[in-house]
Amino acid sequence: MSKDIVPRAWQRLKNSAELIKLYVRRCQHDQIGMIGGYLAYISLLSLVPFVAVAFSVLNAFPMFAGLRQNIEAFVYLNFVPARGDELQAYINGFLDNIGQMTTVGVSFLVVVALALIHNIDRTLNKIWRVQKRPRLMISFSIYWMILTLGPILLGASIGLTSYLVSLSHIADSFTPGLSELLLRLAPYAVSVVGFFMLYQLVPNTRVHYHHALLGALCSSILFEMLKKGFALYIQHFPSYQAIYGALALVPILFLWVYLSWLVVLLGAELTALLQERRQLHRHHQREQLHRGVTTPTSAETVNADKDSYVSN
Repeated sequence: MSKDIVPRAWQRLKNSAELIKLYVRRCQHDQIGMIGGYLAYISLLSLVPFVAVAFSVLNAFPMFAGLRQNIEAFVYLNFVPARGDELQAYINGFLDNIGQMTTVGVSFLVVVALALIHNIDRTLNKIWRVQKRPRLMISFSIYWMILTLGPILLGASIGLTSYLVSLSHIADSFTPGLSELLLRLAPYAVSVVGFFMLYQLVPNTRVHYHHALLGALCSSILFEMLKKGFALYIQHFPSYQAIYGALALVPILFLWVYLSWLVVLLGAELTALLQERRQLHRHHQREQLHRGVTTPTSAETVNADKDSYVSN
């Protein structure tokens, strides 16, 4: 039994190396760098309309109207490193100007916000190799549901977090540091849930929960590392500020949105790859059982995945 440990460990190491190579080749094949730049450009065009529609939905519910400042502080503090306060001031100024627009102008903002969701949906379905798409009316209904329910779910989660933190202050006398721990874990929990829902619900195919969770955990870890690294870069290497001056926020914001989309796409590629491997493994199992042959090993499955990917 002990003699088999080293060969098995070596075989698992080889399988992991093959999987990493396949993952890198898949990312290169899908050109996630170029797609991330495209999504970053679309996101910057849709940022203010999307935020405007989201806050309009929240303001329609009296229970969330008082949480707007808490939601803004949470989002800009935890998801926009280093320059969140400055960005919040600019976006709030844009939102104040939206109140002076006509109905046609507001309708245009809604269309632009829906266009962002459409581009995200199309990109993720391309990563999952989904060819069959629902009808335009069904897609529009789904986009509208995401645009309206998304802010409500975010407001509900932040409201629940605030409630738990207030309760934890009472429990601090019994468990010191509980409220601080909850505040530290809240951004991680929100990012994991957000990535999980993105990978689970957006692709027009059935995504296994286990694969979506692995992709969400990978993206969350990369996102938290990116936040810390980006904040350190902005604080200690202020090259953009020296070159662009007052306009430094524009390239900084574009770079941040671009890197964030790369994180999203990397997690999506991992989730889609794991799902393809599972489907191919089941297909090979059915073929082997039909022929009366034993189940293929993991090494054979990885090689079959590699051959299938190359043929595609």
